[in-house]
Order: sequence, then structure tokens, then C-alpha cells
Amino acid sequence: MTDATLSTLARADAARLKHFAETLIEPLGDIEVVQSRSGLVMLPMRDTAQGTAFHLGEVLVSEAHIRAQGRIGYGMRRGTDLEAAMAMALVDLAQQMGVSTKACAAFCDAEAAAQQDADTQVLRKVEATRVDMETF
Repeated sequence: MTDATLSTLARADAARLKHFAETLIEPLGDIEVVQSRSGLVMLPMRDTAQGTAFHLGEVLVSEAHIRAQGRIGYGMRRGTDLEAAMAMALVDLAQQMGVSTKACAAFCDAEAAAQQDADTQVLRKVEATRVDMETF
């Protein structure tokens, strides 16, 4: 799975992700939950002036590892929704195993488009508040 796909799944709407992941459970067969937990991870940032790395703070995340047929699916999402992290891991595992690949790709493409639209709306709102200091 590509980094872009993982990023899309990490930001996917939780309800849609869970609903889609439920359709993957039966085709995947016997699934073992290796680990499911919530915890804190450090948020690294880079100082743009000096180029040095520092930790901005901590982020609460939920994480899931699942296994089937010797393959491991992984999911990590911001917040404490372990079901959403498990759903992300199911999609990851399905893509690795070649199960419902067209459905997984279609779901990820739809979520990526929805996220792009939402990001565009936010950027438009930010742009509307921008002040040109040269005009003062």
C-alpha cells in the first residue's frame, strides 16, 4: 500500500471506513488481532528558519495490527477510535492479499477526492482572510 493510500485511510470518514471494512471481513477469512491500542506519539516538526527538527507535542492515536495468512494489516488514526483503526488495518490487509482490490481502490479514490474537496474549501476560507500588508 502506498503512503498516499495510508494517508487517505488515516483521514477517511470513520463511519464510511467502518462500513466498507465490514464488507471485507468475510472474504479475508480467519483474522487474528495482533494488537489494538491507543497511545501517544510525538509530533515532529522542522524549524523553517534553522532547519532543525523538534517535537511540537504529542498526538493521541489508535493503532491496530491484524494478521491473516502470514500477512499483517496495519492501521493508525488520530484519536481513540480503535474500530476505525481496525477498519483501516482490514483495508490494508485486503489490499496486501489481493482481496476486493477494485472495491478497495474505489473506496480510497472516493475518500481521497472527498478529502481534496474539503481541503480546497478550507484553503479558500483561509485565502479569504489573507491580508496584503503592502496595501496598508
